[in-house]
Amino acid sequence: MAEMNLTEGSAKGRHGGTKSKKKSTHVDMTPMCDVAFLLIFFFMITTTIQRQKTMKLYLPHDVKNQDQQNKVKESQALTIVMAKDNNLYYYFGIGTDAAKDPANSVIKTTYALKDGIGDVIAKKWRSVIQNSGGQDSMVVIIKPTKGSTYENTVSILDDMNIYEVKKYALVPASDNDVKMVNDKRAAAGLPPLDNTGD
Repeated sequence: MAEMNLTEGSAKGRHGGTKSKKKSTHVDMTPMCDVAFLLIFFFMITTTIQRQKTMKLYLPHDVKNQDQQNKVKESQALTIVMAKDNNLYYYFGIGTDAAKDPANSVIKTTYALKDGIGDVIAKKWRSVIQNSGGQDSMVVIIKPTKGSTYENTVSILDDMNIYEVKKYALVPASDNDVKMVNDKRAAAGLPPLDNTGD
């Protein structure tokens, strides 16, 4: 609120002894500060704090000696091949057994957690625990092809976090993987994948 301080003047001059009053204004800033702090407090309470959108990745140690590299057992591995048009294929193992009969070994699925790749990861996880005795033994090999998207890759990596898969690798699809998926697509009457070029 503004205050009006009135000070009396003592000038006696031409006016014949009339007292003139000088007016000075003083603005009280307290209510404005109160309103400012109330607004800051209001927005601090009502605003949601956005969580950082980051993903925890487990990175392997670099080894120079080939004998010291991690060897993946066929029975503990699940290989996921990401194809174009949101198509997803998988097979159990690292490709040795699947290459013998790709039409029956390579299976098409979706990115859904229920009745999709989520159920496949959970089933393989339970199987590895029963057979090898440890959940850290399971290895998922993720192989994107040329037609797969960044969104598909993030979706699969999210699934790794959801199912707490500690060991997984993101590697490009080999020619053998593309050939196996193409054999499966040919059996279903779908056009083949092209994984050549950039």
